[in-house]
Amino acid sequence: MTLPLIPSMPLTDLNSKTFSVSRRGLAIGAAALFLPERAFAQAPQPGGADTAIVVDRARTDPIPIAVPAFAGADGDAGRLGRDIAGVINNNLARSGLFRAIDSAAFINGAPGDVPNFANWKGIGAQALVTGRVESQGGDKVRVEFRLWDVLPGQQIQGTAYSTTLSNWRRIAHIISDVIYERMLGEKGYFDTRVVYIAGTGPRDRRIKRLAVMDQDGENNRFLTDGSWIAKSPRFHPTRDQIAFMSYANNRPRIYLFDLGSGRQQPLGDFSGLTLSPRFAPDGNSVVMSQTTQNGNSDIYSVDLGSRGARKLTDSGSIDVSPCYSPDGTQIVFNSDRGGDQQLYVMGAGGGGAKRISFGSGRYATPVWSPRGDLIAFTRINGGTFSIGVMRPDGSGERILSESFYVEGPTFAPNGRVLMFWRETPARDNRGSGFSARLVSIDITGFNERQVATPTDASEPAWGPLPG
Repeated sequence: MTLPLIPSMPLTDLNSKTFSVSRRGLAIGAAALFLPERAFAQAPQPGGADTAIVVDRARTDPIPIAVPAFAGADGDAGRLGRDIAGVINNNLARSGLFRAIDSAAFINGAPGDVPNFANWKGIGAQALVTGRVESQGGDKVRVEFRLWDVLPGQQIQGTAYSTTLSNWRRIAHIISDVIYERMLGEKGYFDTRVVYIAGTGPRDRRIKRLAVMDQDGENNRFLTDGSWIAKSPRFHPTRDQIAFMSYANNRPRIYLFDLGSGRQQPLGDFSGLTLSPRFAPDGNSVVMSQTTQNGNSDIYSVDLGSRGARKLTDSGSIDVSPCYSPDGTQIVFNSDRGGDQQLYVMGAGGGGAKRISFGSGRYATPVWSPRGDLIAFTRINGGTFSIGVMRPDGSGERILSESFYVEGPTFAPNGRVLMFWRETPARDNRGSGFSARLVSIDITGFNERQVATPTDASEPAWGPLPG
């Protein structure tokens, strides 16, 4: 439940709801805590000012925020309180829009009590997060937090969660999302996962496994054993399901992988190679490419219920990497139908394709922003690879990152951050010195960071916010 937004008052006794251990179950339970937007009315500010800060301002002047360790009554709760605060700190700082104040500067040590705002003003904090962790017996735990606007000394948000100990990191991500939204006025993206291809072994004999992790690189899990090469994974918009390409039995085709059961099954029985799958926004179909006997490829839509396939392009060229617009009415893809590899947009039913890329070089791997305002892409110009964005009509092209080799952008579900992968050149023909790593960057081109993974990593796909 959501705590009352009453500044400078102790927490009252709360009836907390206990959530399922599962990721989806917790998400559903947490959703019950977040009341409709009108219930999130902020505590009144002097002069009627709004707590939300324009993101562009935070980009040039990150919000100084203090996140002391959450209070805990015993050793285990205290350790958990420190861990939760650490994850929140890391999430917010990694976004580039917040500046986490070093705990060495903290003056007031009682993190669960009503703050002494003068102390926090004195170290330059604009926002403050306080919290408490309580054991509820067995493996159950209750976590509550408050977000404070330091200058007027008023509470912005207060929420309590009850869950299992194994879900503590998810609680930290959910709290981070609430802070991000309340301070910046747009959805967070911390309580999300990324599926990618984990690579190990010599470059000429790479083992490529399907893997999934939290957006911060934690809770990494390998989904396939590497017996067959896996490529181009994509999350289902609402189910715990992934579409990806597998070379199983030396027959490359699209498979569906269920994250709950581990079961995988082919998506239809096509005569040619099938590749580059992408779910429709409603989750009822998959758009993908199929090669033809003459080496060309066409785009198909496959209904997940009937498994019936519908051909969307027939240009006698190579049409690949399709991606739906967030409203499901259009598809962007790359094609060499004009003599060179470029980006095109067509209706979701096929036909009427219009070229949108006109810069120098070739364009590939387009992906539509969840906001609908941008299309990200890979551009190859001479020996340089770039990650960029443009508007859906092709205008406003901007290059965000360039390197020896970068490819495959994917948007965070709030459309604020891109992730892609970068390869380094090998020093010799055996591949020594080669690496492939995931990288994140803000859509404005700042705050480029490497994402930690236990192995080499490529082809990331960001999952949706749960629930």
